Amino acid sequence: MLAGCAGVIPTSGPSSAQIDRAAQAPNATGIQIVDLTDDVARKLLAERTRADFSSGLGNDTAFQRRLGIGDTIQVSIWEAPPATLFGAAQTDAKSGASGAHATVLPDQTIDGDGNISVPFIGLLKAAGRTPTQLQLDIMARLKYMAHNPQVLVKLSQNVTSYVTVVGDVEKSNRMQLTARGERLLDALASAGGTRQAIDKITIQVTRGDKVVSLPLETVIRDPHQNVPLHAGDVVTALFQPYSFTSLGATGKNQEFNFEAQGITLAQALARAGGLEDSRSDPRGVFIFRLEDANALPWPNTPVRVTADGKVPVVYRVNLKDPSSFFVAQSFMIDNKDLLYVSNAPITEIQKVLNLVFSVAYPVVTGVQTFK
Repeated sequence: MLAGCAGVIPTSGPSSAQIDRAAQAPNATGIQIVDLTDDVARKLLAERTRADFSSGLGNDTAFQRRLGIGDTIQVSIWEAPPATLFGAAQTDAKSGASGAHATVLPDQTIDGDGNISVPFIGLLKAAGRTPTQLQLDIMARLKYMAHNPQVLVKLSQNVTSYVTVVGDVEKSNRMQLTARGERLLDALASAGGTRQAIDKITIQVTRGDKVVSLPLETVIRDPHQNVPLHAGDVVTALFQPYSFTSLGATGKNQEFNFEAQGITLAQALARAGGLEDSRSDPRGVFIFRLEDANALPWPNTPVRVTADGKVPVVYRVNLKDPSSFFVAQSFMIDNKDLLYVSNAPITEIQKVLNLVFSVAYPVVTGVQTFK
């Protein structure tokens, strides 16, 4: 009777036995069901690698201000006497005691192609170079035209050496970089700090096409992660950027956000309100995940692999075993994991009996009434 009613009895999801049987179905070939043991949890923990700022972005401390499109610069040229190229220029306060002639060119904004114009040279690439590199290039080009030329390039207006700070900070802003070599925490401080507790915040740094994320707590704890910033970097403070979903016989069926340093299975179960004592099957706790293909030696072959190199895995936990609570404290939840707790078998029997009694009781009552 229970089997016959299985298709009409309401339920929040498959039972533990149904999940086991479904894994053998033709359309589920290659899906892995793995019992979560201490060995499995330790292997997965050892495989967890997280890019950090010092290795992903570099920790060089030498600051080099590079000119960019839109920056305004001033070029000054000195020529030792007798001046042959800039002789018409009058000696001014910038001229030395030797009587060298100084020619100060009008301020120039680096154009959209990254160029400036210098007399007797023409267009010259300025964007992407430091002021020192640019002045050495100008001096080399004037060497055979002017008499012992000396050149100074000065940045008059900086519009490109900035870092943008956005996200869950008190005030988003653009911080100018100086020769001091501002670092990641300097940028956060310039934005007034974060609005949430530091253990809930993830810092993401975008540099060109490279994006690296790390918990703020790690940046504060490890000085090597407080890396120098480069012009154009975008620093984003993210509040609890990851999530998992809880379904089935748990206290709460919903999506839960969690912080970048991660949470364990034990913490995830606690946030989901634990197992419902009245209907949960402690032997039927499952974590559905798309796992890296090389994370574990897989028990079932062939192994199904998605287009992005992931293997669909169902981790099974038996909370009837007291040792599994230690495993739950070392098994880390991943972003987009699905935590599912099945109903206990007795719950399905109770549902069938309730259905039978709900039909039979009115009949019995009616018969007794008409006797």
